Amino acid sequence: MKKFKIITIFPEILSSYYNESIIKRACDKKIIGIENYNLRDWTTDNHKTVDDTPYGGGAGMLMKIEPLYKALQAIKKGGNSKKRKIVLMAASGTTWTQKKAKEYTKLDETIIICGRYEGVDARIKEFIDEEISIGDYVLTGGELGAAVMIDSISRLLPGVLGNDDSAIEESHSEEGVMEYPQYTRPEIFKVGKKSFPVPRVLLEGNHKLINEWRKKEQNKR
Repeated sequence: MKKFKIITIFPEILSSYYNESIIKRACDKKIIGIENYNLRDWTTDNHKTVDDTPYGGGAGMLMKIEPLYKALQAIKKGGNSKKRKIVLMAASGTTWTQKKAKEYTKLDETIIICGRYEGVDARIKEFIDEEISIGDYVLTGGELGAAVMIDSISRLLPGVLGNDDSAIEESHSEEGVMEYPQYTRPEIFKVGKKSFPVPRVLLEGNHKLINEWRKKEQNKR
């Protein structure tokens, strides 16, 4: 079973997503396991404080290093360090791609730290393997990025999709290659006086011509 361990201050924020559709089925089949950890469990004060003001001044608050370090030490116990990566979701991180997702399928365990506020004390870099961003924009927290990572990795694992070939033929299965357009019933879709038919080549059953058409359409994208 491939394990995903998420450190967050909102451990239930994505539960509804993980409990539906393909990700839920992957968990039920024990292909993957997702565990949420509440960072506040590793704080020592009565208020369970996980953030503080930055040295040198500046807007906002930073997540503190102590609870994060304690959380990592506890969560790492018993795992295989050679097949594990610890990731911080950060706007300044390496952009997540399909290629990266394929690399992460080879791991047994991925620990994901979800940042909040203005960021995380920079000393966390001494205790992680990689910083990851899902795009050139800023989110309120790292939880959505963690979900993107888990989804994109999981669907590449054997047995997760209903048909494993789905992951081979889709967009980005080869770098820079997008999926060809696809159609289903009705054969002709009408809106008022306009008709939108399915390309004739897909209806004639000539698989050689269909493959040629699909490759041609991929090259247009």
